[in-house]
Amino acid sequence: MTHSDLQALAHRSRDLLAAVRRDAPLVQCLTNFVSMNYAANAVLAIGASPAMVHAEQEAPEFARIAGAVVINIGTLSVPWLDSMLLTAASAGQAGTPWVLDPVAHHATAFRRDAIGRLLDLRPAIIRGNASEIIALAGGRSAGKGVDARDAVAQAEQSARDIAERSQTVVAVTGEVDFVTDGERAIRIGGGSPLMPRVTATGCALSAVVGAFAAVSKDDPYHAAIAALSCFGIAGRRAAAQAEGPGSFAWRFLDALAALEPGCLTRESPLR
Repeated sequence: MTHSDLQALAHRSRDLLAAVRRDAPLVQCLTNFVSMNYAANAVLAIGASPAMVHAEQEAPEFARIAGAVVINIGTLSVPWLDSMLLTAASAGQAGTPWVLDPVAHHATAFRRDAIGRLLDLRPAIIRGNASEIIALAGGRSAGKGVDARDAVAQAEQSARDIAERSQTVVAVTGEVDFVTDGERAIRIGGGSPLMPRVTATGCALSAVVGAFAAVSKDDPYHAAIAALSCFGIAGRRAAAQAEGPGSFAWRFLDALAALEPGCLTRESPLR
């Protein structure tokens, strides 16, 4: 990819962050118990509005008014899965983009069945770690539970395969992130080794991806790039002052809130 191509992508990310801050899109998150608070705070910090609406009695209806929906299977249960399936279907009918976070989908038969049913409902973006993406493509990963034991580079072909097969955008996150729609692809640096040491950081990223999808409904590829770029810059800034994972967690939220659109061109982590 040429320097001018990278510049164009960085400018697109800048414009999308400006749109999030201007429009404050409503992001409906059906996420897990562990991540609810941190994910909601990350969505607020980036400038969007979180709605942690997951009950079957209202979540599908709510998806029709949300700017985007984020579905995270971290603490999965039968009632939550029923709601997720209905909500994803409702989002699809309403033209609301939805993001899938396939947390540890390969760990149990229940999760494997759930993720297959959710994939059939056509997420606009899938965001996962390398082990999750390798397993999602049918490969053998070294992952154990929610932990990523594989390098992002090892998951790049798996991501391309999933994107082509499911007609979706796949974002693989790790030391250097990778985003593809099956044809185009980009790597994104930045971040910090402290990020995987703070629980719910990845879940919060999926929620923020939803915020960008809401202002880029016809272009999920660039939405994912913008969200991951924001996380990369904020993670690098927060780590510069953090003393460990505890201070990093709150500094990271502050860094997200302090981002201004121009930093996405001046400090672009795109590779």
